[in-house]
Amino acid sequence: MNRKDNSGVLQRKNFAFKAEDVKDDGTFTGYGSVFGNIDSYREIVLPGAFKKSLKEIKASGDPLPMLWQHNPDQPIGGYTDLSEDSKGLLVTGFLLKDEVQQAKEAYALMKARIVKGLSIGYYVIQDSYNEKENTRSLIELDLREVSPVTFPATTAAQVDNVKAAMTLMLKTGQLPSVKDFEDFLREAGFSKSQAAAIAVHGLSKLLRGEPGDTKGEELLAALRGFNLTP
Repeated sequence: MNRKDNSGVLQRKNFAFKAEDVKDDGTFTGYGSVFGNIDSYREIVLPGAFKKSLKEIKASGDPLPMLWQHNPDQPIGGYTDLSEDSKGLLVTGFLLKDEVQQAKEAYALMKARIVKGLSIGYYVIQDSYNEKENTRSLIELDLREVSPVTFPATTAAQVDNVKAAMTLMLKTGQLPSVKDFEDFLREAGFSKSQAAAIAVHGLSKLLRGEPGDTKGEELLAALRGFNLTP
């Protein structure tokens, strides 16, 4: 089943790069995304996922922003060369290390292998869920920025993203998909089997809208236990 993601939440994926990829002039090349890998969210980025987004970026004539640790208040450079190859999303970026103090610090940290990850910020436009494999294939993504990050993966950031998505959906009167709710439960500490049981047998009942159900009330009560709603 294909669908558009309507959570409106900027999502992230992280990948490591090599220090030797950072040149003396502050330019570097690395992969912002790798195709075909199943990540901790059991998501797979498919070839072609960035095709439309890259075309729009190129047409704009502006570099894709490079942010420091995803902070929109700290741009440190940009990307002028982005393309898909057989491996994934290949990006060539530049650090404004002679003009921006944070970029200078980022350059030093990247060369020293203290900061060793690239993380893409994107919106999901189209995806497909395989219930049998419990995987989500990302078919089309709207790429918004690529950031150097300290850790190639951060559990805390992932939890914050899931909480933000859940909160936004509930406040706008929406119910999450079974898979999204299961992912949230996994991040909250439930085992895979526990999360699946709760999501399938609990949330599915709400989604079916059986007689006597009050839309979202049980789900809201449960999520308040995780401090997701006021």
